[in-house]
Amino acid sequence: MEYVYAALMLHSSGKEVSEEGIKTILSAAGVAPDEVRIKALVSALEGVNIEEVLSKAPSVAVAAAPAAAAPASGAKAAAEAEETKEDKEEAEESGIEGLGALFG
Repeated sequence: MEYVYAALMLHSSGKEVSEEGIKTILSAAGVAPDEVRIKALVSALEGVNIEEVLSKAPSVAVAAAPAAAAPASGAKAAAEAEETKEDKEEAEESGIEGLGALFG
């Protein structure tokens, strides 16, 4: 993951995502750079529009939304429990019907 972070740091600073740049960032962070992983990442990112990919990624604000909806979670949990109970009853009924077909 630190390799991807290094590439994102280079991109966000406006620098070219290169093997040397990733190696420099990893070394500065105290991570022993693995040449093979660096080469693989740089070759995988060739021709990729990082800005476009980032614009399509879900934002951090989306992750905060469930925390804001926490007060309504009690009612939601009760509804889910009711649905689970109904699903369980339906499954039992269909299982009984299936057994009847074996002996019918």
